[in-house]
Amino acid sequence: MKRTTTRLTPALLLVAALCFVSSSSAQGPAYKSTFVRVDRGIPGVLYEPVSLGPKAGIGVVVMHTGGDYLTMPPCAELATRGYRVLCANCTTSKSGFVSDQDEDSMILNVKSGMQYLRSVPGVKKVVILGHSGGGGLMAAYQNIAENGLNACQGPEKLIKCSDKLAGLPAADGIMLLDSTFSQAVSTLVSLDPAPVNQGNGQVLNPDLDMFNPANGYNPKGSTYSEKFRQQFFARQRETMDQLIAKAQDRLEKIKAGKGDFADDEPFLVHSNPSGNQLFTQDVSLWSHTRNAWPLLHADGTVTTQIVHTVRVPLGGKSHTPSLYQGAIRTTIRSFLSTFAMRSTADFGYDASNVHGIDFNSSYAATPNSVEGITVPLLQMGMTGSNEYFMAETVREHAKSADKTLAYVEGATHDFAPCKKCAVAQGLPESYYGDTIKTLFDFVDGWLSKPGRFMGEQAK
Repeated sequence: MKRTTTRLTPALLLVAALCFVSSSSAQGPAYKSTFVRVDRGIPGVLYEPVSLGPKAGIGVVVMHTGGDYLTMPPCAELATRGYRVLCANCTTSKSGFVSDQDEDSMILNVKSGMQYLRSVPGVKKVVILGHSGGGGLMAAYQNIAENGLNACQGPEKLIKCSDKLAGLPAADGIMLLDSTFSQAVSTLVSLDPAPVNQGNGQVLNPDLDMFNPANGYNPKGSTYSEKFRQQFFARQRETMDQLIAKAQDRLEKIKAGKGDFADDEPFLVHSNPSGNQLFTQDVSLWSHTRNAWPLLHADGTVTTQIVHTVRVPLGGKSHTPSLYQGAIRTTIRSFLSTFAMRSTADFGYDASNVHGIDFNSSYAATPNSVEGITVPLLQMGMTGSNEYFMAETVREHAKSADKTLAYVEGATHDFAPCKKCAVAQGLPESYYGDTIKTLFDFVDGWLSKPGRFMGEQAK
């Protein structure tokens, strides 16, 4: 792909001002940044070390399903440490709404990023980096790139991917930083089971309302009974199954020329990932790993242990009555490709386990995707984050022979130290130190390990 630069508009001058600024949390060479047009509708910023060393031969593509990632921490942190980094936004990032996301379009956006970075002179290896929902996107991309359309058009999938995803250029490695299970799983565990009917967010069943104090809700820390949990999970599963059945029925009518529109139809889902998850309010859920893993501490030590969360309850209130805050406004096709996930009768989770999710029903589910990935894989979990728990399950599905999993103590989902987590435990705000430096020093060590991406033995 031809490399192009774009004249900066006033809105982008702040991005350009990043040039020749050193990272505040890492020691190393300065970097420069250049706004680039990756492809039509895909803005990006290319971060490069001012002095090119051996690490500059490794390029990293950073993208997310919907957020603005042009200035996220990995961009400057990795460039400061000597790597070239392309931080780009998907075409679905323009509005910031989850509702606009479409899996196939986003995967093609990653392809554009891959092609762009491979065209940069001197870049010999390209590693893709997915954070949060971007982890599911990058894992799906790499699985399809390595295995072709068979990875996304099998009979077990709720909907087949587009033939346009054929021939994706594979990355040389993949990094999943505090990755979710995918947008589809996030939708499942974020469904509000309380609405009496889908389409009306204001009539709720109080017996299924997780924000009802009678069910165990407390903004300072909730405790839900086993009975309530099971009722909640069962209704989430039933709701998702009903949504899938409705969407599949409408899709068949569309294909037969009997739909409301010729190509697709609007679709509404009561799901909010920042409000309808029991584990965000009751931190006894998803509270620790099942096995011992490396845990990175502020003083530079690493212990191998069962990793416990340090996060605090989210609090807040239900967003379900709000169309803009409590619902995914998508389409039939995008729902099935991006937000739908089958589950079984035992769907649910507890302190250390999640079960009953049919990851194979979606070609965008991270655990399913890593089963087809063979390149080196790095996973990092942040213990001050609600998403940290998912890394272990993804690791259990991973096929890569070269795979690494480690956790950063006290880091939030956006990598910064969780000061309120420390205070909640009676510790100083600064207890967890510079978690961004701790994280990216580890990532640097992984990327630069001899024989992984550098030197004669690099894959």
